[in-house]
Amino acid sequence: MTIDDRPGYILRVSSDEWVEQIYELQKYYSGIMRNWKIGTPILLAKKTEVGDSFLGYGITDKVEMLWEMTPEEENYCRENKWKCALTFKPLIRFDKPLPIKATFLADDKRKGSFLHGAMLNEEQIDTILEAAEDYQE
Repeated sequence: MTIDDRPGYILRVSSDEWVEQIYELQKYYSGIMRNWKIGTPILLAKKTEVGDSFLGYGITDKVEMLWEMTPEEENYCRENKWKCALTFKPLIRFDKPLPIKATFLADDKRKGSFLHGAMLNEEQIDTILEAAEDYQE
């Protein structure tokens, strides 16, 4: 991996309630740790009526660890077993979720919750974003 080849990640959201919270707050609370950095592209995925689909994406603008949060937010995270918060700028929601089976990941052995936290290279992220753009038309 070259220095220009920033890794990105797939984060799978388990419920509509969490999806709405992410888009309302422009923040994702993560229970897993990866090499989170400002500028990391994150693809948001969730199970839909057509199977797992990409809902949108964000670029991390801020990474907060528990000790950097307000006491209320830290308690909220601890209650849910979350380890950090990723704030996005921008955070984009696709008009139509892109089915994962319509991407190069269709043949990937990781399915469902096993996609959560999966790392993708910059070219793979770009390919998915281009497919999502085409899918919206």
